[in-house]
Amino acid sequence: MQNVGGIDRVLRVLVGIALAFVGPKTAWGYIGIVTLETGPFSFCPLYTLLGIKTCKQAE
Repeated sequence: MQNVGGIDRVLRVLVGIALAFVGPKTAWGYIGIVTLETGPFSFCPLYTLLGIKTCKQAE
């Protein structure tokens, strides 16, 4: 199941890397790790709870 699209994935990886390096062992570092993990898998649990999808759907 995918709910994260292409641009969203790239932004998640870039922001995740930036936050992980800016604030390791802080709340920002943990947020960076979560966004970094959700990008490559194209899945965000929060998007599922909110009913958001940024990926193209096959018809």
